[in-house]
Amino acid sequence: MDSMEEIYLKHGKMIYGFLLTRTQDPDLAEELTQETFYQAVKNIGTYKGKSSVSTWLCGIARNLWYEHLRKQKKHVPLEEAAEIPVDSAEKQMFHSWDSIQILRLVHGLENPMREVMYLRLVGNLTFGQIGEIMEKSENWARVTYYRGKERVMKEAEKL
Repeated sequence: MDSMEEIYLKHGKMIYGFLLTRTQDPDLAEELTQETFYQAVKNIGTYKGKSSVSTWLCGIARNLWYEHLRKQKKHVPLEEAAEIPVDSAEKQMFHSWDSIQILRLVHGLENPMREVMYLRLVGNLTFGQIGEIMEKSENWARVTYYRGKERVMKEAEKL
């Protein structure tokens, strides 16, 4: 395994971007990124190598984000959510609709489907990474995402 400094240099920007898409606050994303790497150093003994280092770090970052939300007892208002970036076929499809409306529909999904949709569309993660983060298979992530996409499309047609 690389040294922690090498790991930070290799994955720091990705973790920051992952957190920024969730927090919509550069200062909070930076703080949570630093805490992610602090927790990684502190708990390096728990890393068993079953997933990639980036996936392990994303899991730590996600847990820290949830912990922050629990402490704050609030969520970012949907109206303040960033637009979904366009760089894949499914994102182009979702982007052609009103992004706020799509996010409302995604937000209405139950977990873990909602989480998979966010990780894919906003976090820009692969199905393999999503499966590792959620401690499920890549196929599970694909099927869950597909079902979520179908539900969102069905609801969007009603509008």
